[in-house]
Amino acid sequence: MKKIIELFEIKDELFKKYLDNYTFPCEILPNINSIILSMIRDLDKDEYKEISENVFVHKSVKIGMGVEILAPAIVMKGSELRHNAYLRGNVLIGENTVIGNSSEIKNSIIISNSQIPHFNYVGDSILGNRVHLGAGVILANLRFDNKNVRVEKEETNLRKIGAFIGDNTQIGCNSVILPGTVIMKNSLIMPLSKIGGLYENNHDIRIERI
Repeated sequence: MKKIIELFEIKDELFKKYLDNYTFPCEILPNINSIILSMIRDLDKDEYKEISENVFVHKSVKIGMGVEILAPAIVMKGSELRHNAYLRGNVLIGENTVIGNSSEIKNSIIISNSQIPHFNYVGDSILGNRVHLGAGVILANLRFDNKNVRVEKEETNLRKIGAFIGDNTQIGCNSVILPGTVIMKNSLIMPLSKIGGLYENNHDIRIERI
């Protein structure tokens, strides 16, 4: 199974303090709640405002109309939550990240400088730095048969896993990423793709369909 250090470059000291305790992305998902609650204690309260219990947003964050954020959640410096974005709890949004119109994020970490801008669903997933999801991209997190999700053909004992998407990856509009997908760094997934499994660094899907 691919390690966290193979997928993501983690520079932020607060992220490193807590994520360095784990080796594989699957280990993080069940612990996002406790990670966020621990990180909240370390936040500079002069820089962050608590907009509701255990929901902390950096004072530079732009928040559009109709945004809803459930606890616990942290949104870091320079990020933007556009109209009707829905952060459904256990969400950690790193610096300079856009969560767009009607996009829903649940039990997920987005490390930094990423864009989830239009009608996206991100559940039980970890996205790296400079990841871009085109309009309508769905990171599916539940199998039709309700069995546990496998990652790289390995058992995880987790019923819900979305995707682990490495740094500098772009996914084209209206693509569906199947549960347990791993996309390594610098990959390009073209629009209308349906993909699952493992995609190595610099993978370029232009014609392939699964």
